[in-house]
Amino acid sequence: MSFKALSQPINFEQVKSLSKLTPDQEKLKAVRDQELKNIIEGKSQKILLVIGPCSAHNEEAVMEYVTRLAKLQEKVQDKIFMVPRVYTNKPRTNGDGYKGLLHQQNPEGESNLIKGIAAVRSLHNRVISETGLTTADEMLYPENLEFVQDLVSYIAVGARSVEDQQHRFVASGIDQPTGMKNPTSGNLNVLFNSLYAAQQKQEFIFNGLEVETSSNPLAHVVLRGGLNEYSENIPNYHYEDLLKVVALYKAGNYKNPFIVIDTNHDNSGKQYKEQVRIVKETLINRSWNQDMKKWVRGFMIESFLESGRQEADGKVFGQSITDPCLGWAETEELVYYIAENA
Repeated sequence: MSFKALSQPINFEQVKSLSKLTPDQEKLKAVRDQELKNIIEGKSQKILLVIGPCSAHNEEAVMEYVTRLAKLQEKVQDKIFMVPRVYTNKPRTNGDGYKGLLHQQNPEGESNLIKGIAAVRSLHNRVISETGLTTADEMLYPENLEFVQDLVSYIAVGARSVEDQQHRFVASGIDQPTGMKNPTSGNLNVLFNSLYAAQQKQEFIFNGLEVETSSNPLAHVVLRGGLNEYSENIPNYHYEDLLKVVALYKAGNYKNPFIVIDTNHDNSGKQYKEQVRIVKETLINRSWNQDMKKWVRGFMIESFLESGRQEADGKVFGQSITDPCLGWAETEELVYYIAENA
């Protein structure tokens, strides 16, 4: 049993020089980051949408999608703030399958993580420079955070990662809003333990250094449903579920209570068209409870150019090769609905 080195030690400063933001792009990102911070802190009542493909497996398809999204954002900017999902690392339940752009720049090709770092930075940079939007990515590997932290506006910690101490502690040092998903079991106490850890200062070893984190007051909960012992879906977006989450926020000393509903995964049972119904039900639920209206102001929506999914060797431009997604026409209609009814 051993680890075989496939590259020389990675120079983080050299990595950050790849696809570096220009001063004008840095200013644009700072404006977007401040608006997003205002939403999480409750200074703005806009609805946050973290929206886009399940995985960013095709750069040109992602760019076509975010170009359309940027035009749509202009039309709903008074009510909605959109952060496109550019998820470049994919968790795999048993370790097999497509692991994301970082691993494979071609879903059918060999893994090359050094080339993957450059590809990931290039894609996040293109979104900013060509559309004016800033992006979200998932922190699947905490050690890799430094590869993208200067380029992204939102970071997600997934259901399989949220119970891990390193993910929790690294999340406590992130400047960006960080969505902590409930674990696959759906256990809310585990979720709030993770949130508490992310909102405190922590000391630990990170990338070879002893560090102390700042704490992350912008960390918040993301409800994505769960699975019971029979592998049956247990959604957690219904009214009674949201009441429990509101009560847990009130019972603890948490900063900036904010709730995001993940409309796919175990909330929809990966029945991607159900995302529309889940959003509409949540908007109705918000109208019945003032705490919900104040705190439930975010959705994660899986959406791409074409609806559904295909296998990794599929040739449909803009269709997911991981979880099935809403198509563009359905997405556009849903965004307008949110803007009119939030």
